[in-house]
Amino acid sequence: MSRRELVVLGTASQVPTRTRNHNGYVLFWDDEAVLFDPGEGTQRQMLRAGVSATDLTRIAITHLHGDHSLGLAGVVQRISLDGVPHTVPVSFPASGATWVDHLLDATSYHHRADLALQPLSADGVVPPVGPDPGFTLRAERLDHGVEAFGYRLDEPAGRRMVPDRLAAAGIHGPAVGLLQREGVVEVGDGRTVRVEDVSVVRPGQSFAFVMDTRLCDAVFSLARGVDLLVIESTFLDRDRDLAHAFGHLTALQAATVAAECGVRSLVLTHFSQRYQDPAEFWAEARTVFDGELTVAEDLDRVQVPPRVH
Repeated sequence: MSRRELVVLGTASQVPTRTRNHNGYVLFWDDEAVLFDPGEGTQRQMLRAGVSATDLTRIAITHLHGDHSLGLAGVVQRISLDGVPHTVPVSFPASGATWVDHLLDATSYHHRADLALQPLSADGVVPPVGPDPGFTLRAERLDHGVEAFGYRLDEPAGRRMVPDRLAAAGIHGPAVGLLQREGVVEVGDGRTVRVEDVSVVRPGQSFAFVMDTRLCDAVFSLARGVDLLVIESTFLDRDRDLAHAFGHLTALQAATVAAECGVRSLVLTHFSQRYQDPAEFWAEARTVFDGELTVAEDLDRVQVPPRVH
């Protein structure tokens, strides 16, 4: 059975608090597990959440501020210590390459991790490494104080076989699998049946990860129509001027993006330590967004919504 679930490792912005670790998010997607923005303490949070280094198949960093990247050193050392056998690609803004190099060689350890560094210098698809993961990962430049990219994962559309149509066409048993693989099959009376005749389009699922940024076109492009959106909401809207000055979003802005883009499930995170009551973020988002809403807490697990069809 496939697993499509977000594991929240940390939800604080800038500095951790007594209840919120630095950022860290693992998206389990079938056989893949993508670690986004490993902030300080990520290795310990993985242990608490039951996520192993061996699970990880990719690391994706939005930008090289410490709350989104300081944990990379520990995670990579853990990958080495545990002898993870597969290559783990690491994507990050190209302008942060020096800092990534420092983090990967921060202390003395046995460098046994097989990493594939993928510096990003422009919008576009992040190439897979190794077997096809079954999705496309795209990066788009955001608007922050340093170079930053958001990420979007898209599964290609497939087809769902319709039992009544299969029966009417006389397709059953091994012929169903042959039809799915080849797209066409001949039945006993000489008729040719195409897969389009006995199936309907099954839309692919999608996920977007938008961290530190002001409102910009890329925020909407990444979020448009996704099943699950994880997005920063560092400030409440009463502090909108501060948010803009420091390159961040408010909860109201994030929720408005989700509403306008038709997002099905919204996860707000990356909260400033100035706010003590998470219910304020919930209330602000609910003024404009009526879909599934999570104001993230450390160690939350959020399911990718079931398919529409």
